[in-house]
Amino acid sequence: MQSVPWVLAAATLVVLLSACGNEVQSQPPSGGAGTGAGGADRPGGPIGQSDKIDLLIMVDNSRSMADKQQVLRQSVPYLLDFFRNPPCIDGIDLSVAAQPATAAESCPADSERRFTPVDDIHVGVISSSLGGHGADACNSMSHPSENDRARLLSRSGTDLTSPPVPTWSDKGFLVWDPNGEHNPPGQSDPQAMWSALSTIISGVDEVGCGFEAQLESWYRFLIDPDPYDEITIEAGNAITLGTDEVLLQQRRDFLRPDSVLIVLMVSDENDCSTRDGEQFYFANQIYTPGTASPYHLPPARAACADDPNDPCCKSCAEEPGDGCSVAQDACSGALSSIDDNINVRCHDQKRRFGIDFMWPMDRYVSGLTALQVQDRHGNVVANPIFSDLDASDDIDETRDKGMVYLGAITGVPWQDIARRDANGVPNLFDGLDSTASPVGGFMTALELSVSGTWDVILGDPEHNTPPTDPLMIESIDPRSGTNPVTGDDLAPPGSGLLANPINGHETSYPGRDDLQYSCIFPLPTPRDCSVPTLTGCDCSNPSNEHPVCQAPDGSFGQTQYFAKAYPGVRQLQLLKKLGNQGVTGSICPVQLLNPLSSDYGYHPTFDALANAAAKSLL
Repeated sequence: MQSVPWVLAAATLVVLLSACGNEVQSQPPSGGAGTGAGGADRPGGPIGQSDKIDLLIMVDNSRSMADKQQVLRQSVPYLLDFFRNPPCIDGIDLSVAAQPATAAESCPADSERRFTPVDDIHVGVISSSLGGHGADACNSMSHPSENDRARLLSRSGTDLTSPPVPTWSDKGFLVWDPNGEHNPPGQSDPQAMWSALSTIISGVDEVGCGFEAQLESWYRFLIDPDPYDEITIEAGNAITLGTDEVLLQQRRDFLRPDSVLIVLMVSDENDCSTRDGEQFYFANQIYTPGTASPYHLPPARAACADDPNDPCCKSCAEEPGDGCSVAQDACSGALSSIDDNINVRCHDQKRRFGIDFMWPMDRYVSGLTALQVQDRHGNVVANPIFSDLDASDDIDETRDKGMVYLGAITGVPWQDIARRDANGVPNLFDGLDSTASPVGGFMTALELSVSGTWDVILGDPEHNTPPTDPLMIESIDPRSGTNPVTGDDLAPPGSGLLANPINGHETSYPGRDDLQYSCIFPLPTPRDCSVPTLTGCDCSNPSNEHPVCQAPDGSFGQTQYFAKAYPGVRQLQLLKKLGNQGVTGSICPVQLLNPLSSDYGYHPTFDALANAAAKSLL
């Protein structure tokens, strides 16, 4: 085992773990002209409804995301159509059978629009790549998209040399503006709008950073009061420098103070939003500084194995603490490559390393709900999403806290979150809502809570209580058990084709370099992974036993038949905390054959997201 770099000695780790100890000072909002949170010093004040939408789509651009991006491109028109041509509903809030083909048509008798057709929509796209946070990974040297810096993307090609997609006034985002009220006018042709957005999503690609910052990316774009411009290493510590004025200008252009704000995350992996500053970047380090030898973190002290929340759970590079026994600690050197593979560095960090290198969940809860947040210097400032960032315009109102929604298309079996029919079977067509109406679709936040589904898909990570669905347990080792919703048993490695209909079966990882899948879904067109130029192909190794590489006859090979997803634990944790402002969706679609059906692709998630936001639309 290699020696532990002195930069991770106990004294410096004390500094690392006390990075939040800055003096808190109240400051005005940063990032340009504007007013305080909630519009307190503007005559209009906060509002609870709007006829505008600002939609920000965060697309994971790590390897293995191309297939999901394709589903997203094919599904997005469904979401936009919901807002521009909202459904007609009857007196008990159920959609009527005969729906108008366009927003100009009237609803059938005894029904009305759920809300007025939305003629003003901003749509922006960002990726999950924020670089290595000072580490040698994802430093943009191998590919620029390894650090997209949370800025708006308009790439049209994967080689980064193709001309960008034309955006509204070259601001980096698209505008739906059928009445031509913007200056210059936005897009009035829905086909052109869909085509441009599809091309942008395609240009996000899958050659981004493998340390996906799904949560931090949208936080930095929308909320971070003082996003840094660059990060450097000085004396073993990461130092953030400057202010990203490009991002702040994009934020001011994109984010209106009086719109309904919808953030949509699309990712097939758990969040890995590494903290910036001090020595947190070591979670993303590939090589021992100054050498060509693989870097491995120090092990955790013994207390971490039983309870990562134990006060004595620390890194071996830290002092054990008062009253903490060291008798069972195995603290000789760094971990080995088998116990610290770079591909699973974000997995179970506190238990394995004694340190959680990621931003705490409260950062994102506060970011979406609090009128004030902290900047990177510890100052308390107005939250940009509840502020008017441009005091020179004629808008005198700011959004209410209830006008912000977060949706996640993430790694969770659709069967777990679908409404269930009278027989208790997941049913996206006839599943019963909270009033026992057979509306189908995914459960609302309230329904997830009342039905106990949060215990199924999430458990209680803060108290080490695992989910009751074993498919949602993050694990390198094969799992066992039964899905409590469908009754399907997990299948061991090497089992037959779809022995478990949700994730195929478990997989053995001799190198301990990957996690078990939460769900898989069939690709419309299988991929030949023997082609060396293919990116993110999961079946390149001809000796694999992955369920995504299993042919109809049960054999394994280099043809990929299925797409995979891992448990999206941190995304789900945040959605649960947000209550009715969070919308949960599955990245494993039910079917990809009939695009006109409500269960196609990501339509069920878009239905749930649109229905949640409908109450905030005029």
